[in-house]
Amino acid sequence: MMDTVLLAAKYTGLMVIFIGVFQYSIYLLHLVLAGLQMARSGRAARTEALWRRYSETVPPIAVLVPAYNEEMTIVESLSSLMAIQYPNHEVILINDGSSDGTLEVLKREFDLAETSRLYSPQAPHQPIRAIYRSRHQKRLIVIDKVNGGKADALNAGINVSRAPLFCCVDADSVLEPDALLRTVKPFMEDPERTIAVGGTVRIANGSVIRKGQVLEVRLPRKLLPLLQTVEYLRAFLMTRIAWSRLNTVLIISGAFGLFRRDAVLDVGGYSLGTVGEDMELVVKLHRNMIENKRDYRIRFIPEPVCWTEAPETLSVLRNQRTRWQRGTLETFDRHSVMALNPRYGLVGVLGFGNVLITDVIGPIVDAIGLVLFPVLALTGSISYDFFLAYIAVMSGFGMAISVGSLALEEAQLRRVPKASDLALLTVMCVVENLGYRQLNSLWRIRGWVQYLRKSESWGVMTRTGFTSS
Repeated sequence: MMDTVLLAAKYTGLMVIFIGVFQYSIYLLHLVLAGLQMARSGRAARTEALWRRYSETVPPIAVLVPAYNEEMTIVESLSSLMAIQYPNHEVILINDGSSDGTLEVLKREFDLAETSRLYSPQAPHQPIRAIYRSRHQKRLIVIDKVNGGKADALNAGINVSRAPLFCCVDADSVLEPDALLRTVKPFMEDPERTIAVGGTVRIANGSVIRKGQVLEVRLPRKLLPLLQTVEYLRAFLMTRIAWSRLNTVLIISGAFGLFRRDAVLDVGGYSLGTVGEDMELVVKLHRNMIENKRDYRIRFIPEPVCWTEAPETLSVLRNQRTRWQRGTLETFDRHSVMALNPRYGLVGVLGFGNVLITDVIGPIVDAIGLVLFPVLALTGSISYDFFLAYIAVMSGFGMAISVGSLALEEAQLRRVPKASDLALLTVMCVVENLGYRQLNSLWRIRGWVQYLRKSESWGVMTRTGFTSS
C-alpha cells in the first residue's frame, strides 16, 4: 500500500514539474513576443507630436470614475483627470453609496450643484439619487447612487455618458497628462475595428504626487509595494503586450481602459454579480464579436501610464489577490464554452487555454508542489539534490522572466529614474521568487475556496493617500 502511495506521489510530482515548465515556457514566449512587438513599435511619439496630429479630430471621451469610500485620494485623482491633455473629455464620477465623507469632500472641493440630465438606462444599475455638476469645473459630473458595486457604478456612468468612447479609471488612480491622447491612438488609426484599448498601470506608492500630477517618480519604501512593482512590470510590459500582438488580450485593467460605448452596450454593459468585472467585460466583447463574425481589435499599448496605490499590508494584499482569483474563475466558468474551442480562434485556444493552465489549474498545481516535494524529500522518496535542483530551476525561470520584463521596461519606457532603483528592482526580481510568489499561490487557493463556496465578499482596501511632498 505504501509503495502505491509513493508511486502515485512521484507521478504527481512529475505532473507538477511538467505543468510548471509548461507555464514558464509560456511566460518566456510572452517575453519574446513582447520584445518583438516593442522593437517593431519603436520609441513612443512625443506628446507634442500626438497633439499636433490628433487634437482636432479625436472623438469625445467620458472618463468614468467609480468611487466607494475614497475620501483619502479622490481629490488628487480628480485633479489629475481635470488636468489631462485632451481636447474633448468629460469626467463622470460615480459615488457608489459611500459611507465615508467622499461625497462631502467632493461637494466642498469642487463646488457641486445638483443638476438634471436625461439618460437612457440601457445597462442595469441601482437607482441614482442625484446628479451634480461642478460650478467651476464644467467638465465634472458627479453621480450619487445607491450602492451596487463597481460594475453597477460603471453601468450608471455609461448610461449617463454621451461620448462615443468611455475610459474607466479607479478612484485611487492618477493618469499621466497625455494618457488619453496616447490610448485613443488605436481608435484613430483603426476606428472601425478597434473596440477596446488598455494601458500600463504602475505603482504610485513612494512617488511624489501633488494636485493630481506625478512630480517625482520614486520606488516604494516598503517591501510589499516593491514586490508588486516587479509584478506589475511583468504583467503589463510582457504578458499583455504579447497577447495584444495576437489579438487575444483577455483583460484590460479596471484601473485604466478605453472602450467603445456602443460595443459595450451591445453586450449589456458590465455584468453584475462578479468581482472580476474588468476581465468578464473583455471576454464578453471577444465572444460577441466572434459569434457575430465581426472583425475587431482589442489592443494593449504600453505608453499611457496610470499610477495606482498598491496594498501595503499582507491582509489587504491577500484580500485583493483572493478577489482577483475568484473573479478569474467566475469569468472562466461563465464563458467556459470558449476554452480550447477552435470556433473562437486564438482567443479560445491560446487565450482561454492559458487561463486554464495558469489561472484555473496553476494555483492547485503550485500548492501541491509546495507540499509534495518537501514531503518526498523528507521521506527519502526523492534525493535532496533533486529537490534543490527543482527549487533552483523554478526560481531561476521566475527570476529570468522578471529581469527580462524589467529590461524591456528600461529599454522602451525608461520610467525608473535612477541606476540604484534599477538595482533594487533587480534584487526584488530575485526576492519575489523566494517566498512571495509561493504566498500568492496560497492566496489563489483561498480564492478557489471562496469561489466554490460562492462567496460574495469584496474585502477591505485601506487607502493611505498619495505622497504630496
